Amino acid sequence: MKSLRQIAYGLGLIAALVAGSAGASVTVGGTRVVYPLENREMTVKLTNDRSEPSLVQVWMDKGNAAAKPGEASAPFVLTPPIFRMDAGKSQTLRMMYTGDALPQDRESVFWLNVLDVPPKTAKDSDVNTLQFAFRTRIKVFARPKGLPGTADEAPAKVTWKLVPAVDNKGYEVKATNPTAYYVSFGNINVVGGGQTFSNDIGGMVEPHGSAQFPIKNMKTAPANARVKFSTISDFGGAVSLDAPLAP
Repeated sequence: MKSLRQIAYGLGLIAALVAGSAGASVTVGGTRVVYPLENREMTVKLTNDRSEPSLVQVWMDKGNAAAKPGEASAPFVLTPPIFRMDAGKSQTLRMMYTGDALPQDRESVFWLNVLDVPPKTAKDSDVNTLQFAFRTRIKVFARPKGLPGTADEAPAKVTWKLVPAVDNKGYEVKATNPTAYYVSFGNINVVGGGQTFSNDIGGMVEPHGSAQFPIKNMKTAPANARVKFSTISDFGGAVSLDAPLAP
């Protein structure tokens, strides 16, 4: 008989086909985790909203969505790594930093993966079926103690510039982040010349780094343009801001 671990590792391959939280019944208590590195551990609450039990496997990665549980190399330990969640019940997940060297002048980001495997029903036992596992991925921000400023102040310090698109068709906006914190965007809009041009995908800009975001249907640079954007706070809330856009 296969062990619980063998079954979960095998189903991890299926999870790559159904990544994201759509259809998942095991939910994470929050859209992100902020881990102060001086803490010995943190807890994350998982809840099974299904009327049936689930098999759950958890792991962390450095940003490679295709990384399997056995390939995880993030400097954190999760316990329990594999467990059964009964219907309507919750499970507290312990997250512990291993102490591996991380930059102390800025945040680091990792990803928490929660694989939700629904049970096979008795009526399916004699027929061939395709069983899907659902994976949820959320960001984990490892935050050293004593960083200058605050995460709440960081979005307003981002500077914006209009640049030609990589394919030389249209424009993109370049966000430069001078702070020690990651800044995550829900949406980015360029407003100018009586028009609004959008990037609905959002994204993230790393500390002391830059990132470019494509803007739909912008063929020419509007005069006196501004960028209106929303950022996501430590608690998962959206904060709306606007800033001048350098041509």
